[in-house]
Amino acid sequence: MAYLGNSKNTLEIVKKYNLSIQKKFGQNFLIDSNVLEGIVEASGITKDDCVLEIGPGIGTMTQYLAENAREVVSIEIDKALIPILKDTLSEYNNVTIINNDVLKTDIEEIVREHNGGKPVKVVANLPYYITTPIIMRLFEEHLPIDSITVMVQKEVADRMETGPGSKDYGALSLAVQYYAKPSTVMVVPPSSFIPQPGVSSEIIHLECYKELPVTASDEELMFRIIRAAFNQRRKTMLNSVSSLGEFSKADIQSALEKMGLSSTVRGEALSLEEFAAFSDLLKASKVQ
Repeated sequence: MAYLGNSKNTLEIVKKYNLSIQKKFGQNFLIDSNVLEGIVEASGITKDDCVLEIGPGIGTMTQYLAENAREVVSIEIDKALIPILKDTLSEYNNVTIINNDVLKTDIEEIVREHNGGKPVKVVANLPYYITTPIIMRLFEEHLPIDSITVMVQKEVADRMETGPGSKDYGALSLAVQYYAKPSTVMVVPPSSFIPQPGVSSEIIHLECYKELPVTASDEELMFRIIRAAFNQRRKTMLNSVSSLGEFSKADIQSALEKMGLSSTVRGEALSLEEFAAFSDLLKASKVQ
């Protein structure tokens, strides 16, 4: 069997199927076995695990996952890749391929059917243009997931890990850190892919919290406030949160004062704990 974690075998498949690599799907195929092994190791997969893979491409990483997991369910949006996957994965009887958009797929049903409803491990080489919507969907729907190990654009990985005061800090940082503990695994150069992307990538492991690190009485409100705070970074919290139209400036000012924060403070200065406390104060102001 031909492993695809190198340029020779990958190019052979591309040639065999006269494959047109789809920029619209953000397709870049991994050709570095060290990186593939690094992803599998970081994900902590065992023979007891069911893995949900997003974007298998031509099956490069799927081969590695299938050899290390009990079962792999791969979701691929590109219909043209399905016959190729049937070929490259023909020797594995523990892989299920689903031709669908992951944003429209019933992941809970997949987990019920393939893992008895128990949490799965997600592994993905995510298309850069849709990284954030996919990550946010996995978290916000409180899906049964143990961990997410993904290859993303390096600057996105930086945003996931960073804290208050950094130029990379924003709504994505707070969302990821609310649901999971992020840790970077390795930087991956453009030369590890066909075709080569214009930027470096990074593997990041997100270990999902069994208990959330902070408690907000209204999670949706907290994230509305967070998004408003970073929608226009140069605006103060007073102005950005008032733009939601849910709270008066007096109530916002009062909440900031109760937290010992200046009326000119910006969202980038607040920690996750402070956003949770701030949203709770504002929610309480509506009740009065």
